[in-house]
Amino acid sequence: MCTGERGTDEQAKPLPVKTAQEEPTSYTCSGLLESQFLIEQITVPELSRPWRSSSDSHMSDQWVWDVHCAPAQVKLSSNLEAAYFHTDPVDQSTGTVAVRGSKGFEDGEHYWEIVFLEPPAGTSVMVGVGTSRALLSADYCEYVNLIGVDKESWGLSYKGYAWHGGLCHGYCEPFFDRFTVIGCRLDMYRGTLSFSCNGHDLGIAFSGLPRGEGPLYPIVSSSATETELELGVRTCRYLSLQGKCLSVVKNCLGDVSKVDKLPLPECIKQIIHDW
Repeated sequence: MCTGERGTDEQAKPLPVKTAQEEPTSYTCSGLLESQFLIEQITVPELSRPWRSSSDSHMSDQWVWDVHCAPAQVKLSSNLEAAYFHTDPVDQSTGTVAVRGSKGFEDGEHYWEIVFLEPPAGTSVMVGVGTSRALLSADYCEYVNLIGVDKESWGLSYKGYAWHGGLCHGYCEPFFDRFTVIGCRLDMYRGTLSFSCNGHDLGIAFSGLPRGEGPLYPIVSSSATETELELGVRTCRYLSLQGKCLSVVKNCLGDVSKVDKLPLPECIKQIIHDW
């Protein structure tokens, strides 16, 4: 019989701890040629300006938790910005469940914050992203690190481990405090996911995230009773044509040393290097 968990220090199912490997990414020559053509249409004076111009600044975003995909063990606030896990006073926790955001991201740079209204505890409390196929619930009485349990999601546990494909690697110090704020930064141009803790940048946790294969959704999960997670700041930023050209060129090259071999003016090569 499942007794649930309430602030225990029970360990997740033992899985091998390995350094996550970047997924290989291939690029076509046609994408590079197209980007070179677009760059040629931009005058040198325009390219000499910083690519992070005012038109590229982050804008407020208004997505919330998706009420249509929330398991029964997850209750949402009236404004759909806070998620309350395993609130039933009788059943308590009966496994690991998750809820995802109402908006998926296929391009752009996206930032959002998750506020821990109660101290994280138990086997697993996680934040991250996943595809539309990512699991939102484990089996009955199964307490696991759900975000990252397979290749459909990428997640960070409050114990400091980053998970993907059933494997994990040490990423940061554990965080246990109430009102901890975890910032999530998803860069769909570079295919990276990074985190911050209370404003301190923790660096890139995952690279090689799929692009052009469908949207990635914000996800939070918990196995512990009375976990409370609330959305904070949400912003997005989309590159200008100039930024998109630079992004495609650099991604196609792979090795930044190849920039010098491009048949481009030196000032443009320098901008690609700096980007």
